[in-house]
Amino acid sequence: MLVRFFFELRTGGIPVSITEFLTLLAALNARVAEVSAQDFYYLARACLVKDERHYDRFDRVFARIFQGAEQAFAQLAATVPAEWLQSLAARTFSEAERRRIEALGGWEKLLETLRERLREQQQRHAGGNRWIGTGGTSPFGTAGFNPEGIRIGGHGPGARRAVKVWEEREYRNFDDTVELGTRDLKLALRKLRRFAREGARDELDLEATIDATARNGGLLDLKMVPERHNAIKVLLFLDVGGSMDGHVHICEELFSAARSEFKHLEYFYFHNFLYENLWKDNQRRGATHIPTDRVLRTYGRDYRVILVGDAAMSPYEIVQAGGSIEHWNEEAGAVWMQRLCAAFPRLVWLNPEPAARWAYSPSTGITRELIAGRMFPLTLAGLDLAIAELRRPLSGGAAALTGTGATSVTQSPPAGVP
Repeated sequence: MLVRFFFELRTGGIPVSITEFLTLLAALNARVAEVSAQDFYYLARACLVKDERHYDRFDRVFARIFQGAEQAFAQLAATVPAEWLQSLAARTFSEAERRRIEALGGWEKLLETLRERLREQQQRHAGGNRWIGTGGTSPFGTAGFNPEGIRIGGHGPGARRAVKVWEEREYRNFDDTVELGTRDLKLALRKLRRFAREGARDELDLEATIDATARNGGLLDLKMVPERHNAIKVLLFLDVGGSMDGHVHICEELFSAARSEFKHLEYFYFHNFLYENLWKDNQRRGATHIPTDRVLRTYGRDYRVILVGDAAMSPYEIVQAGGSIEHWNEEAGAVWMQRLCAAFPRLVWLNPEPAARWAYSPSTGITRELIAGRMFPLTLAGLDLAIAELRRPLSGGAAALTGTGATSVTQSPPAGVP
């Protein structure tokens, strides 16, 4: 299996040498990682991958080769991990139970109640309806259910209704060199192009050369022109982490296609919704923030803006100051979205979630209203509609396309979208 793993890594584009593979074998022989699949993963990555840009490819190959192997590691463990016991507290709630569970009644009440629980609680709790714990109906904790709550720790499936997540999170950069399985995304993006000749005169103009040579009595007269480039300028904003983890593959394909099609492309990452800061490197996002207002001032109105995200979050994250799940934002996300729409009249949002689900997500409805309905599904048909919107010439009524506020979650969808 390890030999196959080695060759699959090389096939996947990771430059692994025999020396690095022997280093991994020596580490395993020294029992550096014995009974933990996670320890083996980090050991293998440390030995075999020398450039963090290849982490994403390594993860995909590792998951394919060692799928199900974690159970074999677990059988060698002398004790049952504590997290296994804790997971027993997870419950499946019936519809009747869910209807009996009530929300606390707003953001301020939620935070006030959390402060009281933190002062009073003295021990771990599971399965209840009051304390911070697991598997219950309390608004605070993980692996349970409540119409609105604050998830504290924990990963895995849930109702995706948490208002704030208190934990350190790691996201990875999208791999812009990923090979597309289809050319459809590239072909769709090529519809958004306007060619212009830019740069030095280093490309042969064949027709002009033939004409000039004929006029010169047959003596060769070379004519050069600048290379043709797509003059369209694009700003790409990518939601990363959380509920977007299930859409990484399609986002990477879109990212790769955009990098190859647009010479003038700038990209930024955000989590769930736009606030005062963005970032370009998820590994250093805590230390290398880029102020959003700087982005608004730096790039002109001729840029086309594409936002990619599932818009699935607590409505508080959009309309409430302090609603961000990772930091305290002084201004609501809706304010920043309005500024973005005002700065860039040509703007669309691509949503990887099926359009049929949008009506069941209040945050998606609020987002659609903020961007005047310019949300499209991340499908080929949706991408065609988005490109047509970005190509639409600006008119005197362009100001009407900018967001005006989140006062309702119902609106008429754009053509072709349910």
